[in-house]
Amino acid sequence: MNLSILLWGIPQAMRLAARVYPDYAARLKERNLVVQFRLRDKPEGRWIKLDHGRIRSGRGIHESPDLVLEFKNRAIAESFLTPPIDLLVRIDGAKNFKVRLQGPDELAVWFLGALGRLESVTWKSGTDMGNGVVRYTSGTNGGPIFVYVKDGKILRTTPIDFDDQDAPSWSITARGKTFTPPRRTTLGAHGMCQKSMVYSKSRLLYPMKRVDFDPNGERNPQNRGKSEFVRISWDEALNLVASEIKRAKAVGPGAIAVDHGSHHQWGNLGHYLSAFNRFWNLVGVTKLMHSPDSWKGWFWTQSRRRHLEAGKGNARQWLSQRPPRTERLAHQSPLVNPAESHEPPGMHRSLRPALFFALDIALFMHRSLVKDV
Repeated sequence: MNLSILLWGIPQAMRLAARVYPDYAARLKERNLVVQFRLRDKPEGRWIKLDHGRIRSGRGIHESPDLVLEFKNRAIAESFLTPPIDLLVRIDGAKNFKVRLQGPDELAVWFLGALGRLESVTWKSGTDMGNGVVRYTSGTNGGPIFVYVKDGKILRTTPIDFDDQDAPSWSITARGKTFTPPRRTTLGAHGMCQKSMVYSKSRLLYPMKRVDFDPNGERNPQNRGKSEFVRISWDEALNLVASEIKRAKAVGPGAIAVDHGSHHQWGNLGHYLSAFNRFWNLVGVTKLMHSPDSWKGWFWTQSRRRHLEAGKGNARQWLSQRPPRTERLAHQSPLVNPAESHEPPGMHRSLRPALFFALDIALFMHRSLVKDV
């Protein structure tokens, strides 16, 4: 769809929704701001002004917008804004900086939420279970679940029980018998604790730092794990992180070491299949070898099982073989001494004991699981 039509249609859709749905009209009265939609490669766009719920809009570039939503070019803007919304296009735009949002985080979150509400204002979600209880579904990263909610509070979560409206399960017939899985989703342990995670007393709701940590003075690293924490603002937290990245980068191009887990609940940057690699590649870091858990454990054990079970050594001996490819890559890391390099790519020597332990545990688990198969 043509970009000019799309940008003209956004404020029209907001006006219409405000007329039809009182809740949406009330939301638009929460903030006063000017939002600029524009192209990065050309001075073209449209601005939208919200003033106590009233909507004004005009072509061109506003002289003092509060937020700027900038698209790399016209084609990206049109694919990003054309309904029906393709989430993969939006994810790609965010991950690869094809779309940029400039302005205060609080306003950005609010305005994008208001735009997103245009898509869902007519939706009715959840199943009425009676007595004020509504049942929703959630994917989680441990398996899909039912979530029972009353008065905005989670009552309980359960694996999803399938009924006749769901697709049939698979079945296998062998030796005169038919095998079919239970009509219920499979749920990992970390998927069963979602309610506890939401309402945990230990859940962090805002940035914090140690009371005796001064980035420009005494850092007191000896008090890690001992000192109390104090709440700080998001601006202070972001400035602190940025200054620490600059400080570490001054030491050397690979002075920052990063790693990630496998089962995530911590947003876009922390998820290694999202913006993680793009962001840290731009910064320049030494990436740690990921722990061999989940399906990675299967990769590790299968790739080395025959070598180890043939009596040719254990994990420590395998890592010390120094295959030529690994040796060449290790030499490129600023944290590894080439003359002593036995580690996988970018692996600091102090990390070897943890890696040995993890590999031995993975191999032990593999042998325990398959020995009777």
